[in-house]
Amino acid sequence: MDLKDQLKDLFPDHVPEENEETSANNENKLWLQDDPLLCKYEKRKGKPTTIIEGYTGADEDFKKLAKELKTKLSVGGTTKNDKIIIQGDYRPEIMKMLKEKGFNVKRVGG
Repeated sequence: MDLKDQLKDLFPDHVPEENEETSANNENKLWLQDDPLLCKYEKRKGKPTTIIEGYTGADEDFKKLAKELKTKLSVGGTTKNDKIIIQGDYRPEIMKMLKEKGFNVKRVGG
């Protein structure tokens, strides 16, 4: 007897929702904003870093976005003071990935 059968025995009147796929897709959606994200390059202690700032959505979405960028680029990074700090100069790749997600991105600096 699997979990679904056990739940049916416990709650015989419950009708499960058929939209399980849409709820899974909504979990991967991020809140899109009208203002552009700023993508800039800085050197910190002699090392190149890419900084993304200007996201005004929820903190959970912000952290999901940071984690996704870090895993796709296979680099380290962190989130501090409403900024995503990525180790290395990955502005073109980050801007391309953010544009594919539907964000407006503005390149700041050289």
